[in-house]
Amino acid sequence: MAKQNRRHRTGRKPAAAPELPVDAARSGDLTQVADAIATVAFLAARGDKNAIERFVEQVAGTELAPGIRSAGQRIIARAFEFGWLPTDIHEAARRRVDEFAIAYLTDLMAEYRAGFPAESVDEIWQSQLDELDATVWWTSERPHLEQWADRALLTAEEALTTAIGALALLIQLPQLERIAPLPGTRRRTTHHHVDEKTLGRVRGLLAKAESTSFAEEAETLSAKAQELMTKYAIDRALLDTRGSDPDLPAARRIWLETPYTDAKALLIDMVTRANRSRAIFVADWGFVTVVGDDTDLDAVEILSTSLLVQATRTMIDNATTEEARSRHYRKAFLTAYATRIGELLTRAAEATIADSPDPTHLLPALASHRQRVDKAFDTYFPTARSRGITIRSAEGWTAGTEAADRAHFDNH
Repeated sequence: MAKQNRRHRTGRKPAAAPELPVDAARSGDLTQVADAIATVAFLAARGDKNAIERFVEQVAGTELAPGIRSAGQRIIARAFEFGWLPTDIHEAARRRVDEFAIAYLTDLMAEYRAGFPAESVDEIWQSQLDELDATVWWTSERPHLEQWADRALLTAEEALTTAIGALALLIQLPQLERIAPLPGTRRRTTHHHVDEKTLGRVRGLLAKAESTSFAEEAETLSAKAQELMTKYAIDRALLDTRGSDPDLPAARRIWLETPYTDAKALLIDMVTRANRSRAIFVADWGFVTVVGDDTDLDAVEILSTSLLVQATRTMIDNATTEEARSRHYRKAFLTAYATRIGELLTRAAEATIADSPDPTHLLPALASHRQRVDKAFDTYFPTARSRGITIRSAEGWTAGTEAADRAHFDNH
């Protein structure tokens, strides 16, 4: 009603829907068809909610599979050039499109990767594709769109609608910092991860922390995991003093589940600080980028994942009143929990460093490491600014702090 009244008063008419490139799509020329597909995806990305549906209705029965393939490879390449990695695209899709579009994007990434020799694909890239099971499963006998539609039990129109919708999502992706080399580049990054023996011990401690119903035990086990990761990082830092590695520091993105992503991002930031790294939160898309050495980033990922599980469980266990079930309370709880856990993790890490058998060489190595991390962070994010979190539940803050305080981060 309000919109209609405004139009009546101003004399404005609703904007006409933009003309769709139907003739180009029907032309049979691969370039024109691909451009038409890209144009429709662009219109949808810009907010024309009916563009794809109108287009599909008007081109029904037209052979568009080769054009879809061409447009898809062009648009996915743009997303990768914009700094998005396979996991990033998957996570963004998981939040904004359906399972069919996700599957289509996975195939799109697999085909992109297939165009490069294995030795030119960075380890991070390949591992992310492997985790997504992104492989070229279809044959060359028929177009991918047709085989994918058969596999997903979609009609030709449904498949076309889904594919263009997936491309519209890719077009919406903003430019990010490129934190891993693109496939096909000559230079590959050397990664130094925590060894499997140490990771196994850490995972075992955190699994116990997540399974116990006693908060003090859970947080003490988490502290022990932090101690183990810090000891490993110390050994790595001393080793690095014997030879500079030009590929370090590195960067990774950690995606967060709603709700309370800002409070969860704070928890990751606290873990990041305790592990000699730096983090920045991209609120619009819901992920944190962490900058640091690979071994420290391994620690941040594994500890953050576990602590988020533990914090959420403790918050739910405390939901015995109406106030404790409110959004304000839960956000305050998680924020306070993150703040206090960060202090305790930092204390545990500092105690481990203080007990190092070789402080003469370690402290200069850590200082040099900090300078490299700061330089890398400033290079990636030259305009980064700090931002606070608004808290509206004193009770939630107190409960979160007390939950963290019940832990005794004892290194002995």
